[in-house]
Amino acid sequence: MKKFDRYDTSALIEAQFEPGSCGRVLKNKLGIKSKHEMDKIERDEQERAIEKLTSLFGREHRFTPVDICNMHNIWLGKIYEWAGKYRQVNVSKGDFHFAASAQVQKLMFELGIEQLRKFTPCRFGSLEEVVEALAIVHAELVLIHPFREGNGRVARMLSTLMALQAGLPPLDFRGVIGKKKKYYIAAVHAGMRHDYAPMEKIFRSVIRRTLRIRAQK
Repeated sequence: MKKFDRYDTSALIEAQFEPGSCGRVLKNKLGIKSKHEMDKIERDEQERAIEKLTSLFGREHRFTPVDICNMHNIWLGKIYEWAGKYRQVNVSKGDFHFAASAQVQKLMFELGIEQLRKFTPCRFGSLEEVVEALAIVHAELVLIHPFREGNGRVARMLSTLMALQAGLPPLDFRGVIGKKKKYYIAAVHAGMRHDYAPMEKIFRSVIRRTLRIRAQK
């Protein structure tokens, strides 16, 4: 049985691993072979990226698929050749298959003219409306899985930028780990049925945690 966190891909450049990494690190510009080292670099680059992105996108900005590609490239462009480009391979986790690669461009276009146009800028009169916007956009983007790697993290970046538009602080997703991660995964799967209630529950929890931590500082 395959582990949930392993991707299945075809033999294109996006599927290649760095020689000497024992199949644990994707082929990269830096020649890094250690997964531990790569995880740290990706985290550091993500922190740098979110700082830059918050200065690029204001409270009145309506996000587009091009913006999402730029987010991915700003984050991973120094590391991977395919950063910011739609994937050319099919990917799955366990028995769950994300959108076919041939459909990614079409689905991202639809995300732009439907969910992104409807829910951004994320300026609504009630917190529940904000929660709905975050949940729907997040679930739909993760289900498309437009990039070879880093889709969940890019989706969280977008959620954070949308939350800032709504007047919230940067979202703290650290609570969505360990045992709670299974509820997040189930919420993503529910989005396939256009059932966003589980993801809304996730975001209510994330927002509560964020505000609680902010109040304690």
